[in-house]
Amino acid sequence: MAARLRQHYLKRVVPELTKEFGYKNPMAVPKIQKISVNIGLGEATQNQKLMDGAAQELGLIAGQKPVVTKAKKSIAAFKLREGMSIGCMVTLRGDRMYEFLDRLMNVALPRVRDFRGVSPKSFDGRGNYTLGIKDQLIFPEIDYNKVEKVKGMNVCITTTAKSDAEGLALLKQMGMPFRQ
Repeated sequence: MAARLRQHYLKRVVPELTKEFGYKNPMAVPKIQKISVNIGLGEATQNQKLMDGAAQELGLIAGQKPVVTKAKKSIAAFKLREGMSIGCMVTLRGDRMYEFLDRLMNVALPRVRDFRGVSPKSFDGRGNYTLGIKDQLIFPEIDYNKVEKVKGMNVCITTTAKSDAEGLALLKQMGMPFRQ
């Protein structure tokens, strides 16, 4: 059984985008390549226990074990040594990616306080979208009582769209709640 959002993409989004942008080849229709979720924890240099909690929570949210990212260079001003753990990330592809995007758009984002939609200006010029989330508690998988520190995360949606307009149209068709 394929992901619900993938079925939606194939049945509704592809014909709509083909009609809107006039693609001749079905392979030219933009699609979502990958989603990377990243938690940067600078404070983990002082308290290594924070990193374990962040990695565990990211694993629950993404449904996949995160990679712990290490510092590439030492920076004395930040008390940072080369090789210290400073964050964790997950790259989602395929059905897991669609499942995560489905949960993000339909469950997590509406739980944000005073939510009016995400900004349509966060595109990078090549059709990729980046979204910052201030706290991880908007995901229902996270147990509120077990969280010791509120952590933010970046969600980067990489698409095959050539321009921001195509990327915006793709995500709008997929159901991303953009601000009016």
